[in-house]
Amino acid sequence: MALLVLAYPRVAVTDFEWIQAIRARHDERYFRLVAPHFTLVFPVSGLEWGVFIEHVRRQAAGTRPINFVARCAIVVEDDSRQFSHVFLVPDEGFSDLVRLHDRLYTGVLAPELRLDITFIPHVGVGNAEDATACKRLADELNAQGFHVAGTIDALDVVWYEQDKIETIEQIALT
Repeated sequence: MALLVLAYPRVAVTDFEWIQAIRARHDERYFRLVAPHFTLVFPVSGLEWGVFIEHVRRQAAGTRPINFVARCAIVVEDDSRQFSHVFLVPDEGFSDLVRLHDRLYTGVLAPELRLDITFIPHVGVGNAEDATACKRLADELNAQGFHVAGTIDALDVVWYEQDKIETIEQIALT
């Protein structure tokens, strides 16, 4: 079992449906597992729930809701090197999400920060073993000139085990 911090963005219903339609066709790995989200803390094992949750609460304290606008899709190779992802990346709100991520990876989570992987705030919409297929999808999305605006107003501390994710605590951003 692992603990993570996810942020489920509040977006317009039409944008949510658009994202989900893409994910239904191109995100076999995660579509049925989890709703569209930004991952702010990647899977952590070996830390007690209470310690993890308290740390996230402390680091999120005083953080205001984060508004974002995503207008770009990019292709990123998975750290396993076995497949690639298509990410919707915000240009507005990017720095606020990076700063929140960086605050979360202090204290008890500092040893968990992977410096071998660049943190890119994103909502995943696709993945494939063939990077060229991901590039075609990203190009198709970028050609549409999409504009997904939303707000992150809470952090979900979740546990993940095999094919199940469940929120154990939600922390409001105020």
